Amino acid sequence: MATTYRRDDYLDSTAEFTDNIDKREALGKVFEILFLLGLLVGLFVLGLLLFDILRDGLARFLTPGFLTETPSRFPDEGGIRPAIVSSIILGLVVISVTVPIGVGAALYLEEYAPRNWWTAIIEINISNLAGVPSIVYGLLGLGVFNYLLGFGPALISGALTLSLLSLPVIIVTAREAIRAVPNSLRYASYGLGATKWKTISSHVIPYAVPGILTGVIISISRAIGDAASLIVVGAVGFLTFNPGLFQRFMALPIQIYSYITRPEPGFANAAAATIIALLLLILALNGVAIYIRQRFTIH
Repeated sequence: MATTYRRDDYLDSTAEFTDNIDKREALGKVFEILFLLGLLVGLFVLGLLLFDILRDGLARFLTPGFLTETPSRFPDEGGIRPAIVSSIILGLVVISVTVPIGVGAALYLEEYAPRNWWTAIIEINISNLAGVPSIVYGLLGLGVFNYLLGFGPALISGALTLSLLSLPVIIVTAREAIRAVPNSLRYASYGLGATKWKTISSHVIPYAVPGILTGVIISISRAIGDAASLIVVGAVGFLTFNPGLFQRFMALPIQIYSYITRPEPGFANAAAATIIALLLLILALNGVAIYIRQRFTIH
């Protein structure tokens, strides 16, 4: 027996469907407004922090010699040159160590590693390491690089410790970027007779470069701005020379910490000026990474 539908039933179902759409659209607007308010609150707080830093530190930052002289025990004299040099060297060493190892590990896990329980354990541990506090890495660096390898409280120890801190983030983000490359590109390359490595080097990596560099930007910015692990490794707050790889070192976050712990009022302005220098350094490194990412993006 065929089922018959009345016109009133059709109109009722249509009205109910329209009401549901209206409710969902209204709920969507509410969440849109809430998310916008969250964004505005975050930007407002960030603007207040930047205003406070610029108000306290811009005059000191523009003082002749602040970026080119060594620190002084007087708040209105001296500069932060050793800290800038140390931070730049730290960043370069971290990039040199973490990018090849991190991208290589991500490629192995995504393209070569068998899908078994051992690989699953490695993946879980890498994801967990990305959330470990930096001071734990500082203790690890203290035991391995300072004592076991005998580097002592040198810049190389701080750089390698920051490399350990950055590796999990780079591996996780690089894996996501590699996984996002469509399999159709791989199959097309295999169909033309290319080897696995040729496919990876010519197709997978170029398409994954933007995502990989995003992880590099995030991890390097975190490493350069980290202070806890460097304090544990042995960074100092006062140097009168530009450090080498196997010498005592300082960094901009350590310089900031040193300034804000001093009771004289002038050192608060010097700390704010050092924060400006740190922000500019991070923005410069991020700008270079973003340019490289845009340069190698395949449209």
